[in-house]
Amino acid sequence: MFLTISTTGNEQNPATDLGFLLHKHPARVFSASTSHGTAHVLYPEARAELCTAALLLEVDPVALVRRGKGKGRGGAPDAALAQYVNDRPYAASSLLAVALARVFKTALHGVCQAMPERAAAPMPLRVEIPALPARGGADLVRALFGPLGWSTVEAEPVALDGEFPEWGDSRYVRLVLEGELRLADALNQLYVLLPVLDDAKHYWVAPDEVDKLLRAGDGWLAGHPERKLITARYLSRRWGLARAATERLELVRLAESEGLDVEDVDNAVDETSDTEERPVPLAEQRRDAILAALRTAGAARVLDLGCGQGQLVQALLKDVSFTDVVGVDVSVRALNIAARRLRLDRMGERQAARVTLLQGSLAYTDKRLAGYDAAVLSEVIEHLDLPRLPALEYAVFGAARPRTVLVTTPNVEYNVRWESLLAGHVRHGDHRFEWTREEFRGWAEGVAGQHGYGVEFVSVGPDDPEVGPPTQMAVFTRTDETLKEVTA
Repeated sequence: MFLTISTTGNEQNPATDLGFLLHKHPARVFSASTSHGTAHVLYPEARAELCTAALLLEVDPVALVRRGKGKGRGGAPDAALAQYVNDRPYAASSLLAVALARVFKTALHGVCQAMPERAAAPMPLRVEIPALPARGGADLVRALFGPLGWSTVEAEPVALDGEFPEWGDSRYVRLVLEGELRLADALNQLYVLLPVLDDAKHYWVAPDEVDKLLRAGDGWLAGHPERKLITARYLSRRWGLARAATERLELVRLAESEGLDVEDVDNAVDETSDTEERPVPLAEQRRDAILAALRTAGAARVLDLGCGQGQLVQALLKDVSFTDVVGVDVSVRALNIAARRLRLDRMGERQAARVTLLQGSLAYTDKRLAGYDAAVLSEVIEHLDLPRLPALEYAVFGAARPRTVLVTTPNVEYNVRWESLLAGHVRHGDHRFEWTREEFRGWAEGVAGQHGYGVEFVSVGPDDPEVGPPTQMAVFTRTDETLKEVTA
């Protein structure tokens, strides 16, 4: 099996940058084992004006039979010879799609640390596959690739035998695609549509194939006019899986048309309880107060320091005015839970570009946290031992220096209103301290004065006339003099 990807360039933007985007050096031959053979990546041509990367898959027919165990086209028990004499070593199929995902995994995700701008931008591409099985003929090939942004889709039928034209055409075509697309988009389209055109897979289709389809089809499959056919063939006509994929794609299509998140569209209401009035949880009131303060500050790029399991990050992503949201936590377990909560593996490309989760300790300076509009420390400082608090103060206010810093912490005076909380106990077993309103104000004003911030205080939750609110929030804002010094 053979596939080539070519691009053009010039001295300023050489075509050989393709090697960076594919993470395969043009001067070397790369080889990797797959479950059914060996995949090779080589460059027949690598010049500044033109660069071509070739993927060659050598299939081991015996390994294919042993691993397939009689499954798939040509592998039926009553077709023993067909297991060994078939088109698998030569014609593009799910075998080539799997090899493509194996050797170009990083490129499929659109990641290139060396050249992120080129990876994110369209580039002139030419893709050629000499032998592509097409159950449906050249017309189906054009129907599948035509709506995907290619300026040229050539599907030339291959004759059964060139010496006997009267025999007609085979079910194979020579495919040539030309156009300006992101490399990641082109690779994902091939990953999905190669087995769709072949209308067969060499492996058993399990439920996780639905996630693979939605991941590779993100941004183009939901609105494709042949979505139903693509879904059915990719999932080998396992109708339960196809139905699940179709339902999820329909939600994606509706969400994109409305400019909303999928979760906001799939929001069925429990009609048995939608008229009941319930008290708003304090955690929700706290998030609402934080969001309001961030909007008032005009913040677009926000750090959630000590993000925990990602509740605030999730709330920030629902507001499109927050264009860059970074969650930071020292706990890898908490970050993994946050990733599952946010459904990062299923998130659309545009939404995923807005969020980053980082592991890091707030007791140390971190260059990655500099340059943001705002930072939030929500119910964080009380989890630190008091001797370590100055280190956090410097890391946030002295080194990162966002324009706005929001800090929330429990008001210990309000604890007497919690009937379930024993006298003298803090609200959480991991709290190292809980401050009165006066103590919190004294700390906040001291930090503000030391690092060039002004500070205001906001009550969160019901403000009891005797003991104050359950949560207290300080809103730190860098002073004009500080801003001038930094920008001077």
